[in-house]
Formats: sequence, C-alpha cells, structure tokens
Amino acid sequence: MRVESPLFPGHAGRDMTIDDTLTIILAGGEGRRLHPLTLHRAKPAVPFGGKYRIIDFALTNCLYSGLRRILVLTQYKSHSLQKHLRDGWSVFNPELGEYVTPVPAQMRASTGWYAGTADAIHQNFFLVERSGCRQVLILSGDHIYRMDYAAMIARHQASGADVTIACMEVTLEEARAFGVVQVDGQERITGFHEKPEQPLPLPDAPRHALVSMGIYLFSRSLLEEALRADHGDPASSHDFGKDLLPALIRSHRVHAYRFGGSAGRVTPDRYWRDVGTIDAYFQANMDLLRTDPPLDLYQDDWPIRTYQPQTPPARTVPGPESGNEGVFINSIVAGGSVIAGGHVHHSILFPRVRVDDEALVENAILMEGVRVGARSHLVNCIVEKGVVVPPDTRIGLDPEEDRQRFPVSEGGVVAIPRDYRFETP
Repeated sequence: MRVESPLFPGHAGRDMTIDDTLTIILAGGEGRRLHPLTLHRAKPAVPFGGKYRIIDFALTNCLYSGLRRILVLTQYKSHSLQKHLRDGWSVFNPELGEYVTPVPAQMRASTGWYAGTADAIHQNFFLVERSGCRQVLILSGDHIYRMDYAAMIARHQASGADVTIACMEVTLEEARAFGVVQVDGQERITGFHEKPEQPLPLPDAPRHALVSMGIYLFSRSLLEEALRADHGDPASSHDFGKDLLPALIRSHRVHAYRFGGSAGRVTPDRYWRDVGTIDAYFQANMDLLRTDPPLDLYQDDWPIRTYQPQTPPARTVPGPESGNEGVFINSIVAGGSVIAGGHVHHSILFPRVRVDDEALVENAILMEGVRVGARSHLVNCIVEKGVVVPPDTRIGLDPEEDRQRFPVSEGGVVAIPRDYRFETP
C-alpha cells in the first residue's frame, strides 16, 4: 500500500510504501510520577477512560494508518501489558507479515537493562534488520491522542527530510516539560532543547512554543548509523531527545510535522496529553466528561480499539435499606457495574464496580472491581483495582486525614493503591 494523504493527493513518496515502515512503540517506562497506578504495571498498561489502556491510543493510530508491523518494547513490570496485547490486539495476520509483537528486554546487545530510549532500540536493532523495512516510525506508548501517521509519512517523503519529528504548539509554561524545537520557514528544525527552563517562543505566537511529541520517522540506514554512533559515545545518556536528535539536527535535514492539521483521515481534535502524573492522568479522564469533550470517544471515524471483557450490562437498582433508586449523572459507567441505591456524579467507573446504598461518588475514578460501601462519600480520588471501601468511609474531604493514609497529588487528588486494606473497627 503506497502512502496516500489528502495533503498530497496521489503522491506516494520516493517509491516508499506503508509496507516499508516498521513501527516501534516504546513501552518500558516505569512511570514513577504516576505511582501508585504504576506500582504493579507499566505506564502504557494503566487503565484509562472506563475501558481502555493508555497504549490503545497509539495502537489504534497504527491500525487506522495502515501500519501492520509493530514491535512493542517492554521492560518494567510488563505482564499486564503483554496480557492486554495478547487479548486485545491479536488482530493482524502473521501469514501476511502483519504483527503486534511484544519484545521484552533481553540484554542481547548489553549486559544491562535499557539505558534510554535510543538504547532500547539499539539493543533490538536485529529485529529492525530482520523486518526488511526501509524506514522506522518510533512512538511512545504512554500518550493519549488520535493521529494519522500515514499523513506524516507522506509529508516526510515529500519534504525530502532525513528525519521527521511530530510537533505541536503548547504554552511556554507547558513547554518546560518537553523538547522544544525551533524551525525555519520550510519547517526544517534548526534547534532542539530538551526541557529548557526558558523555552524559546514561536515568532508568530510569543506565548507558545513548538515541542516534540516523541514521534520520530527515520530511514533505517540513518537510524542504524545514529544508534551506532550514540552507542559508542561514553558521555551519552542514550536518549533521543537529549542526545541523538540535537546531533542529527546539526548534520542532517530534520523537519517538523505539525500535529492537528487537516491532513489525514481522522477528524482533527488537536488533543494530545502526556498523562505522566496523577494530576495529568486525572484531568485527562475528567476531560472525557465535559459537555463538548476535547477527545470524543464516540467519534465514528476513529474509534479506539481495546480488549472487551465479557460483562453484563451496567444497571441501577434500588438500595436494599433506603429503597432509593441508584443514580448516575454525567458519568461513564462500564459493563458489569451496579449502582445499588448509591449516587455517582461526574465520575468514571470501570467494569464490575459496585456502589452501595446511599454512597456518594463525585469527581472520582473507580478501577475494575472496586466496591464502595453504604453511606461512604468519595470525592476527587482514584481507587485502584479491586479495593473494597468499607461503609461510612470518607475520602477526599479531609486533606490531613487523607495524607496520613494515602498518596495525595499536588492538585489534591487522593490515590488509593491496589490491595489497600482499610482498618476495620
């Protein structure tokens, strides 16, 4: 299949095809800032939006972009992620050369674990060679967004770039957490600064900067050359943003691809989030509950794929003691959940959650299998998988009391870890 894009009608690039592209998803991150959600799983495997995992967004983008050869590089506590890939993403036909393959750290080219994003690919470059690809698309498995990668590949071919980096505009304050790029009039990148204290603003938007999204497109030959040079540099941290890209900008044609334009087959929403902290993760979930959500899960032209557990429908029932009908307002309630006389407002319930009689859940995320006891009141919190909240429990109402029991984010979100056991009277 040749690369086609609404941006370049009929243009197939330099005799390059989608089938010439190997996709590598970096999914080994520990995600320390997302603790306790990453205490038992890798960051890309963290549940999101009532039924998904974070990695589903990158994989869905690959699916609809026509990319059918995908390596998922795993490392940190990868069992949950690998099980999800097996159960939800065994959709390609290996007899046609299609696959989504998890690749655990194997120490094939080193005696240690991955030392950085570039080192992760260097240690597995034999798989790149074995694929026979001519270009490599590198993605992060821990971001929330929709994107047609085929349009980016088309732009890469048309521009004659050696490397293309997907970029987006953010405020100067936000830019401090990203790699900030400077471009000339032809979108060629002239500077790259990883997480600068004083980001350089865009000339036509002085309150904004252009930042890297961690999406890179290389020719295979140049990637191999760059990784080999980086591997031999004892001063390198073996990271794309800190080491490889700044060096390549000085020696090769590195171009920016602007995210969120009209190119591609997906309706542009310009939504991209790095959910690397509890507050960012919580807000991205709450974004789904807005009247006009910036990321619409009900968008017909790019539905997000995931593993679908076999659950009965969600339902509300009267409370056994009060007789009050269970109620949920402006909430996402997944299959198998039962609101038995409780009240759920502006919250996200994953599968098989139960909210008992006269319990109140507000601005909360309840993971799979959570049970909220009668008359409990939960506000501004994330309750991890399988936790049983006893009757008459209050969470999110007394900051001092909460901090004595649970992790609390800078924004005041209370996170109840998996397997937490409440004291019983």
